[in-house]
Amino acid sequence: MRFPPRIARVSALGALTASLLVGGPALVNASAAPAPTPVAAVQTVQSARVADVGDICQSKLPAEAHDTLELIEKGGPYPYPQDGTVFQNREGILPQQDEGYYHEYTVKTPGEDDRGARRIVTGDKEQEDYYTADHYESFDLVDYSC
Repeated sequence: MRFPPRIARVSALGALTASLLVGGPALVNASAAPAPTPVAAVQTVQSARVADVGDICQSKLPAEAHDTLELIEKGGPYPYPQDGTVFQNREGILPQQDEGYYHEYTVKTPGEDDRGARRIVTGDKEQEDYYTADHYESFDLVDYSC
């Protein structure tokens, strides 16, 4: 289980406090020293994953993605009941935001009987739209200026 850096720091502080109260300085060195490594590792992983977000020119999106973006702009109706639901960013690839910040929408894939793997994920900021063709394995921020 991966904890956000803030929780890991609180846990390290709790261990340090307990060491001071119970074991004295010898325990402080033993228990406090390893704590920064997991926090640094989590931050490094998060930074690397967010850096993996690419960009794609709006004109390079498949035609079906343009259709989905138009539906989003109009507010629907959407072809699938899951469209417009909260995207939780469990993969940690998109920038970390509060829950409810991101929403996902299906981009139809010709020849697929189900929703397929393609999605548009929107953020709360204006024109913060991400495209994924591989079901959240990677994301590209849609660039509207090209």
